Amino acid sequence: MFKGHPKGLFVAFFTNMGERFGFYTMMAILVLFLQAKYGLTEQEAGDYYSWFYFGIYALALIGGILADATRKYKTVILIGLLIMFTGYAIVAIPGNTLTFTLIGLFTIALGNGLFKGNLQAVVGQLYDDPKYSKVRDSAFMIFYMGINIGAFFAPFVATGIRNWFLGTQGFLHDGSLPAMCHAYIKGSLDDVSAFQLLADKVSGTSVTDLTAFAQNYIAAFAKGYNYAFAIAAGTMILSLIVYLVFNKLLPSVAKIQAKDSTSKENKSNSTTSPVAIALAIGLMITTSVIFHFAFNDVKLGSAVGLFIGFIAWIIQISTKEERPRVTSLILVFIVVIFFWMSFHQNGLTLTFFARDYTVKNVGAFTNIFFNLQSILAFIGSLAGLYLLIARKETLQKIIGAAMFLVLGGLTYYFVSGYSSENPIAPEVFQSFNPLFIVALTFPVMGVFTWLRNKNLEPSTPKKIGIGMIIAAVGFIVVLLASLNLVSPHELQFTDATGAVKYNPVPDSSRVVPYWLISSYLILTIAELFLSPMGLSFVSKVAPPRFQGLMQGGWLLATAVGNKFLFVGSNFWGKLDLWQLWAIFIVCCLLSATFIFIILKRLENATK
Repeated sequence: MFKGHPKGLFVAFFTNMGERFGFYTMMAILVLFLQAKYGLTEQEAGDYYSWFYFGIYALALIGGILADATRKYKTVILIGLLIMFTGYAIVAIPGNTLTFTLIGLFTIALGNGLFKGNLQAVVGQLYDDPKYSKVRDSAFMIFYMGINIGAFFAPFVATGIRNWFLGTQGFLHDGSLPAMCHAYIKGSLDDVSAFQLLADKVSGTSVTDLTAFAQNYIAAFAKGYNYAFAIAAGTMILSLIVYLVFNKLLPSVAKIQAKDSTSKENKSNSTTSPVAIALAIGLMITTSVIFHFAFNDVKLGSAVGLFIGFIAWIIQISTKEERPRVTSLILVFIVVIFFWMSFHQNGLTLTFFARDYTVKNVGAFTNIFFNLQSILAFIGSLAGLYLLIARKETLQKIIGAAMFLVLGGLTYYFVSGYSSENPIAPEVFQSFNPLFIVALTFPVMGVFTWLRNKNLEPSTPKKIGIGMIIAAVGFIVVLLASLNLVSPHELQFTDATGAVKYNPVPDSSRVVPYWLISSYLILTIAELFLSPMGLSFVSKVAPPRFQGLMQGGWLLATAVGNKFLFVGSNFWGKLDLWQLWAIFIVCCLLSATFIFIILKRLENATK
């Protein structure tokens, strides 16, 4: 896999793998934890979730500025790892108030801001060597695969830890119960008989005190998630060890000296130029005020204002020669906003869909994909079949046959032990995206290589545009699954006393998991066309003195897209489900259209 690549890619790959395990633990369970622990509505949890994701990426701008100013990329990365560990340790403490949990989340976001963009910049620096420049796109796809190996295991581990702790307290897992527990305590649950049945089921006995049960179940559910966060903190230690031992294989970049410290252009284009800073701050404030009065949302205005201020600042401080590259990157950043606003619904509204609108139990075969041991055996058997059929070497065919028979038999053993009705957890759906990333990275790379050899490979910007179209198709699948389902706003009503009452989603409005799995598969293909290609495009086009800063700009655009995640959670209880998914379909198609309109300009920037 690493053949033909510098050894430093190996270090970045495994350092990122451990860090991403922690991050995707958050992605899988954060919104569920906030609702289960603190009784937040989808809109409230979505607001905190979007701010956390905004911080994760926006603070990369600070990391980029620090690294570019000091040229000590590796030191800034190390500091980021240490800060992230501290943040995970904070959120792992059971019994935290919401305030302390938010402090922990901010700490994680700050550490990630110092770490993420600069590690990507360092990977790009590895391929500034002409010896490796032709495999830059492939390198970022391999690097991206490292992200997703850790991400694949995270939901299984988080779910296993949560269910283990529930078991120690005498409970089974049911994803719909925490919301019902909070509603019962608040007196807003309409159908108490359904709550009684579920309480009896997960307790294994007849519950006589529903209030005590609700309080105990919420406490056990939330504490199980706290322990999952503790596992994430442990993986940060592994990333630290890998980085400390092997970081000498990563490049150290010398500080860039100005050619003429007295020239007007260099003075006016300094990163600390008072004019540039004043312009950026002015635009940030203006945008925030406009959003406050026009949309009554100063927080969103602050996020958008920060992005606009960054654009004004980076254009102001860039030289005449740098400006075409900078503006091309900015145009891509704008498209990135709408992709991540749509794609990262997988941790928000698509997770709500997995919890509320996907069946709670599956058959024996489907259960293969919701248990770590069986899915690993199944994947191994498929890998063996591939070696047996596709490889020409006799030894590889023998190994493939052995893997297929042994692991295939093990898969059959697991399936034969499953019942006809097996409970599944909504968090596990988060494992499908990284699984598909790992499985599809090499086939997609192979297609690109085949096209490259025939001089037919699409340019990096064209790949990004194609990715946006594919993302729209992914949301079309979940839209089709949502037709004729009862929507969340139909489950809330006001009774005769004027009180707002709540009912859970009926089983008749739950669909098989293959709808959501198929949507994740298509969105993953879109991600492979866009995200690693975008990272490669930034590293290729960014002016040398802005390498960390422009990676930070990419992540800032991602941050703004993540701040717009609230679009999904805000409309979750207001629109029909199909109308909600249509919003993201339109955003993706409009973004693709924009990319193809400016395609020639973007392609010229890479030359």
